[in-house]
Amino acid sequence: MTESEKPRRRRGPGRPRQDEVDDGPGTQERIRLAAREVFAERGYDKTSVRGIAKVAGVDPALVHHYFGSKEDLFAAAIELSMEPALVVPAILGEGPEGIGERLARYFLGIWENPVTRAPLLAVIRSALTHEAAAKVLRGLVLRRLLERVAADLDVPDPTFRAELAASHMVGIAILRYVVRVEPLASADPDQIVALVAPTLQRYLTES
Repeated sequence: MTESEKPRRRRGPGRPRQDEVDDGPGTQERIRLAAREVFAERGYDKTSVRGIAKVAGVDPALVHHYFGSKEDLFAAAIELSMEPALVVPAILGEGPEGIGERLARYFLGIWENPVTRAPLLAVIRSALTHEAAAKVLRGLVLRRLLERVAADLDVPDPTFRAELAASHMVGIAILRYVVRVEPLASADPDQIVALVAPTLQRYLTES
C-alpha cells in the first residue's frame, strides 16, 4: 500500500490534520497577524474565528488548535502590538529615575504607529461594551505591563499605583484617539509626554 493509499486517521472535533499542525510557528504568526487585522477592522463583536481563518488561509480548526477561544485569540492579537515581555525591561531601565517618561513614550509610541494603533482602538471601543474585550485590556495593560513595572519598583500598593497609571494613559487614549478632543487630539506627542511623565513618575515611585 502506498503512502497516499493509507487511510487517514479520523480527526476529533476541533483537531486539525497533522500536516496542518506541522506548519508550526509560521502558521501561528500568520493567524495572529490576520486576527490583528480583522479585529482592528471589525471590532470584537463582529469578528469570527472562521473569518480570521479565511484571511489567514487556514482551516478554522487550526485557529482553535493554536489559540483556543476567540477571547484568547483576541488577547494574542493585541499582545502582538504591545509586546509586554519585551517592553517591561526597557521601561524599567536602570532604575526608577525617568520611568514615568519611558512609560509615557512607550504608550504614546504604540498609539502613534498606525499599524499598532488600529487593534488597540478595537480593544478600547470593544472594552466599553463587551466584557471579554475589557478582560483582555485589564490583562495586558494592567496585569502584564503596569503591575509588573510597579511591583519591580518595590513601592507600597503597587496594584493601586498601576491602576492609577493605567487610568491616566487609557483616558488619554480615549480622548486623543477615539473621541478626538481638541487640542489634545492634535497635540505634539513630545508635549504630551513632557506633561504626563511627572504624574506617572509620582504614581509609580513616590512613597
